[in-house]
Amino acid sequence: MFDIGFSELVIISLIALIVIGPNRLPRVARTLGHLAGRLQRYVADVKADINREVELDELRKMREDVQQAATSFESSVQGELNRTESELNAAAGAAAAEAAQEAPKAAPKADAVTGKAG
Repeated sequence: MFDIGFSELVIISLIALIVIGPNRLPRVARTLGHLAGRLQRYVADVKADINREVELDELRKMREDVQQAATSFESSVQGELNRTESELNAAAGAAAAEAAQEAPKAAPKADAVTGKAG
């Protein structure tokens, strides 16, 4: 973050010792340490909140994608079922019509076999 070497740190410490004084320097250093710790915790909390929001947004998008895929799959299956049902109904209707047409033809043949007139 900051590119401060040991020599620069010694110079800053000497200036602080001269400006603040030897009596108040430990108290000021302790206070600065506490403030730096609070700042780090605050930054970590903000980062964690941002990460949670990003993950929540990703989960929402994923949920929407899954719901859209499920809806698409459901409509596809429903369409296929409707098409199959109509084909089966048409086949059953054709078979019933064919059976109805052959029923009168089958009756005289049966009469011809038994020898009775119809």
